[in-house]
Amino acid sequence: MAKIDASSMELVSTVIAVNRVSKTVKGGRIMKFSALVVVGDGNGTVGFGIGKSSEVSDAVRKGEADAKKNLIKVSLKDTTIPHEIVGAYGAGRVLMRPAAAGTGVIAGGPVRSVIEAVGIKDIRTKCLRSNNPCNVVRATFNGLANLKSAEEVAAKRGKTVKELF
Repeated sequence: MAKIDASSMELVSTVIAVNRVSKTVKGGRIMKFSALVVVGDGNGTVGFGIGKSSEVSDAVRKGEADAKKNLIKVSLKDTTIPHEIVGAYGAGRVLMRPAAAGTGVIAGGPVRSVIEAVGIKDIRTKCLRSNNPCNVVRATFNGLANLKSAEEVAAKRGKTVKELF
């Protein structure tokens, strides 16, 4: 997968989840925060990152910086995805199906944030098994990264797009 330069893009960030974690030490409890952040340009480029800090704002800033380092380019077909796919990570599974124009984004929680950051307008999704936001986001990214356009498949098979259909 090719690295994408985030410096020249106009990226919009979305905080998906903020989690408070505590560590018990001799003097009491130490509270820290982790933030799951998604960034995207709304035109097929998206990334996610996790930031951890003692302040929520610092955790979000670190998550955003991490997300900009891990950008991927997603194959799109008009306003939807080219084919059905199931993304998997750990126990998280996300089923994504292309939808006709005008359907809208049928997705819940973390998946919706990722899909909107990519710029997909029409899609149907379903989270299977795990509902842990971090695993669901990673599963969604796995599915989106494995999408192949008709041109890519045709080139791999040594045919033209018309021969495939």
